[in-house]
Amino acid sequence: MPGEMQGRLTIQDIARLAGVSKATVSRVLNRNPSVDPVLGERVMRVVQEYNFVPNITATVLAGGRTQLIGVLAPPLNWPAMPEIMRGVAEYLEDSPYEIVLYCIGNQRNHADVLNRILAMRMISGLLAIFPGGLARQLVAHFQQGLPLVMIDDQEEPAGTPWVGIDNLVSAYEATKHLLECGHTRIAHIQGPASYHCAAERYQGYCQALHDASITPDSNLLFHGNFKQSGGCHCASLLFARDRSTWPTAIFISNDEMAYGFLEVAQEQGVSIPEDIAVVGFDDYIISAHTSPPLTTIRQPFTDIGRTAIDLLLTMIDRKNEKQPPKNGRQTSGGAPTQDYFADPPCIQLATTLVQRASSRVLNQQPISSP
Repeated sequence: MPGEMQGRLTIQDIARLAGVSKATVSRVLNRNPSVDPVLGERVMRVVQEYNFVPNITATVLAGGRTQLIGVLAPPLNWPAMPEIMRGVAEYLEDSPYEIVLYCIGNQRNHADVLNRILAMRMISGLLAIFPGGLARQLVAHFQQGLPLVMIDDQEEPAGTPWVGIDNLVSAYEATKHLLECGHTRIAHIQGPASYHCAAERYQGYCQALHDASITPDSNLLFHGNFKQSGGCHCASLLFARDRSTWPTAIFISNDEMAYGFLEVAQEQGVSIPEDIAVVGFDDYIISAHTSPPLTTIRQPFTDIGRTAIDLLLTMIDRKNEKQPPKNGRQTSGGAPTQDYFADPPCIQLATTLVQRASSRVLNQQPISSP
């Protein structure tokens, strides 16, 4: 009998075989805690016996809740993506949810991809990682009730739950490190002007100089593109100048550009850190293995992914609670439960300065790498 019915069993069949209602089967499959354990066990026994796989579309149309989380992300070869996704995957190991990954490449219509994802109604919520130009569209969907969390540094956090870092404070710490090493002529390679994080990192750099009574020198500001090619280009511009005008240190606003800077420095015989001390930003895996190893600001990418998916699942669970409006509702501890849709949280995780051999105290021997 199980072999004959396998592949064509419906929720109605499961309900009949288990002697329960279709609604009870739906609640069991959606792991609703209100189901009587005895009934739940009876349903799951039938499900396992017949190797039943629920039809996701039918479940959604019946008013059910899927166990799929959409992840909208750039290509996985982006340097931060493996660590972010590791945090997401590790967290989901202990949950009933699975990931549906949608990678946005440069050749695709981003808005069209997003519309197709949401039109299928297969996901319970969406984690958007560096969505770029889709940010405003995502805000609109969130305001219409879509559980959504954003990991983004291109747009200013506004209108949706957001997880990231404080770029201004982190850049301040990077510049302060060079100041404490005795440097006063500190250059900066800025990221794309349209990126919110690039502007904040530049502000942090300027603030650290101001606090040290140093006026930022426009001749020491270079405009990059957050790619290795940008670091190469800015290094070539700097090294083409008279050596007497060079800075003694440079803060580069991401590690990829720092890699390009170090590459050109090596090609042109510029000694790092003896001629110019270098500090980057991100601490990708390769940063500990450059020549010399790169001093940089470490972003907690794995923790960012873990925190974002935790926040998203909390939103989904609360949205599906059959309870009165959450605004002001009391929890068992007596504190109001936050309404994430009315008051979207912005969570900033701490960064860390990782000191390696690319920076050192001015006119002293290089430090040893960890």
